[in-house]
Amino acid sequence: QVQLVESGGGLVQPGGSLRLSCAASGIIFSGAAMGWYRQAPGKQRELVARITSGGNPNYEDSVKGRFTISRDNAKSTVYLQMNNLKPEDTAVYYCAAVQTRWYWGQGTQVTVSS
Repeated sequence: QVQLVESGGGLVQPGGSLRLSCAASGIIFSGAAMGWYRQAPGKQRELVARITSGGNPNYEDSVKGRFTISRDNAKSTVYLQMNNLKPEDTAVYYCAAVQTRWYWGQGTQVTVSS
């Protein structure tokens, strides 16, 4: 059974930082592409960042220079370091894994507000 468990969300002021973690089990993590997506109220889910099994990252334009995705294959965990957060980053953030099919976590809320 595949499980993706996100953690690290919360309430932060504009300009602040958060680090999201996603612990995976039930998949061959080192061979999976991993990603972070987000969905704000009334909007479609969108890609934030993704990282290939080889460690190559890719970012949505609005987060470039502020967010960093990384992975630790020994811990089967993918991270999203978010700096200089803005109110428009407020959303539920979902972890995704791709290995023959897509798998999703349950999501973690990130709220950026003063």
